[in-house]
Amino acid sequence: MYGLVRFFQMGGFFMFPILIVLAVGVAIAVERWIHLKRVTKENRKMWDEVHPVLAEGDFDKAREIVNEDTSALSQMLSMGLARQGAVRRREDIEIAMEESMMEIVPQLEKRTPYLALLANMATLLGLLGTIMGLITAFAAVASASPAEKAALLAASISEAMNCTAFGLMTAIPLLLLHARLTTTTGQIVNSLEMASVKALNTISNFTKRQY
Repeated sequence: MYGLVRFFQMGGFFMFPILIVLAVGVAIAVERWIHLKRVTKENRKMWDEVHPVLAEGDFDKAREIVNEDTSALSQMLSMGLARQGAVRRREDIEIAMEESMMEIVPQLEKRTPYLALLANMATLLGLLGTIMGLITAFAAVASASPAEKAALLAASISEAMNCTAFGLMTAIPLLLLHARLTTTTGQIVNSLEMASVKALNTISNFTKRQY
């Protein structure tokens, strides 16, 4: 623990902005991870409930089920089923669900891009802290005695490098979290698209049988 405190103290002023960036990034990552996991669970539960009803062709009951739910899957299916009750063309139902997807996807991706931005900020703040530290170090060396210059310069450079190290230690995990959240978001979007295609095919098949 003492070593960590000493490492942080030796990094200089710019260690504090990097620490703030790390805290904000972790908070965003945790919030997004919890949200995406909840969305995945809600979508899976709703699909297990509504898919058998769709397979039976009971679209009125399916509309009731999705209208009583707030999951992303319900929002998408409700648009398609509402259009199914008014029109019979596959294209119109498909467009309605695509329109709903355009509203859902931004909500899934919300705040995730900030993690990449924060990672870049941490790296740049680390470099800036190192540069400012080196400027201060060379200024101090200029007024030091010849016998002290080498030792003072070595110590100052070592301290300045701590800022870059902390910036990279912050940026790398944030980039990994960004990649993981992006992958999870993509999986949810793919599952929604798959569910929309299955629902659309089911609706189209029953519509053909009726005519």
